[in-house]
Amino acid sequence: MTDELTKRWPAAVLVAVAVQAAAALMWGGAASARIAALEARADRQGTVIERLARLEEQVAATRAAVERMERRMEGRRG
Repeated sequence: MTDELTKRWPAAVLVAVAVQAAAALMWGGAASARIAALEARADRQGTVIERLARLEEQVAATRAAVERMERRMEGRRG
């Protein structure tokens, strides 16, 4: 059967198919690594986003407290 395969498919075609298969496997592995890196980055950014939202709320509360203090101080002066 090997002789039949060799007669029907030239060696160059078989080598080209083997090279393409190897390249596809390498590309798949690299894509998997990129996806894993992006998922890890997204996980890290999720916690950063949560912390940023908390900080924004704290800043808003602090700003409101300062404004209340300023109003009280102005009321005592006048």
